[in-house]
Amino acid sequence: MNSQGLWKERYILYIQEMQKYLRYIFNGHLVFVMVMVLGGLAYYYSDWVKTLDSDFPAELIMAVVLGILVTRSPINTFLKEPDTVFLLPLETKLKSYFKNSLILSWFMQGFLLLIMLVVFIPMYAKVTGASGKDFGFILIALLVMKYLNLSMRWLVLKYQDVSVSLWDSLIRFVLNGVLLYFVCSKANILYVLVTLILMIGLYLYYRNATRNLVLKWDRLVELENKRMTAFYRIANMFTDVPHLKGKVTRRKWMDGLLAFIPYGEKSTYNYLYARTLLRSNDYVGLCVRLTVIGSFILVVFTNIWAHLIVTFLFLFMTALQLLPVWKVHEWKVWVSLYPLPAKMREVAVIKFISYFLLFEALIFSLTLLVKGEWMSTLAVLALGFIFILGFKGYATKKIKNF
Repeated sequence: MNSQGLWKERYILYIQEMQKYLRYIFNGHLVFVMVMVLGGLAYYYSDWVKTLDSDFPAELIMAVVLGILVTRSPINTFLKEPDTVFLLPLETKLKSYFKNSLILSWFMQGFLLLIMLVVFIPMYAKVTGASGKDFGFILIALLVMKYLNLSMRWLVLKYQDVSVSLWDSLIRFVLNGVLLYFVCSKANILYVLVTLILMIGLYLYYRNATRNLVLKWDRLVELENKRMTAFYRIANMFTDVPHLKGKVTRRKWMDGLLAFIPYGEKSTYNYLYARTLLRSNDYVGLCVRLTVIGSFILVVFTNIWAHLIVTFLFLFMTALQLLPVWKVHEWKVWVSLYPLPAKMREVAVIKFISYFLLFEALIFSLTLLVKGEWMSTLAVLALGFIFILGFKGYATKKIKNF
């Protein structure tokens, strides 16, 4: 068994798979919009940093955000479902395979940590007067912590009980957050060392406790599928992705929302796509996540133009990722047999996506209203209605190209 050769083969296939879809993503108009929006956010972020003083909790914010990124440590195993049968007997010969996976995951996630640290540099330097040496020390601490977290995550995956992973993530988040706070606030080195020793002790405990445990192959394959599915969802906005498999959940508590759809032939597609959007984890979860993240960012910024840019960005991302719902029933014969005009299906899809966008715009407006930003509230609400009107024309053209 040549585990090095197997890993290299899987890695090459992974790179080829990513390149195949990335060329569609980066050829799209989304890149242009993202560059413009991020450029605007960077401009207002720099203006916002100038207003900060030494009392601003920059160290705490960095500890929480970077602590989440360090704690979240998925591992690129490149495992496939047949591996649970064909590679299971060779588990003891795959140590170098999984070691390469850990190293690759460390490099990729370390690069993400570097990007986030660069984003925090202006804020942290303005509040604390930190130098390049301080940032170098923080980066080294982040990379060491990330490797420890990846190693612990790998060991915890050997436990049969999934709840162990939840408790492990909580414990590691607390340790990571405390350690990063001590590092960023330039606390006594003794505090840093004690926290680091606790983290190393946790790793040694996991290593001894799992010494006689074997890998849970089904769990590893499931996690790998989830990781790739997240990428495929993004790629699906630009081209058809045959690998994408959505999950459907019965949400009985949402049935009341369907009561507003009148019974009759004209409501056939309305009912179909309402059920599709509400029951699919891909769409409900997506809308909730983007709405929560967007609301949090709106709370941070105080400039009305920044609020408008953030609102436009998140409405655009939500609309673009909801549009593929048009293709969900494309290959179902019984949908094509409906004795109804195709235009009714198009109208139903655009209408319910517009409802999602309206919901998101209202939440954004309510967030700013609670914050006391009256002008921003009205501006965001107006932008939401204008965006939805423009989206209807854009969606009509986009659907025809699907």
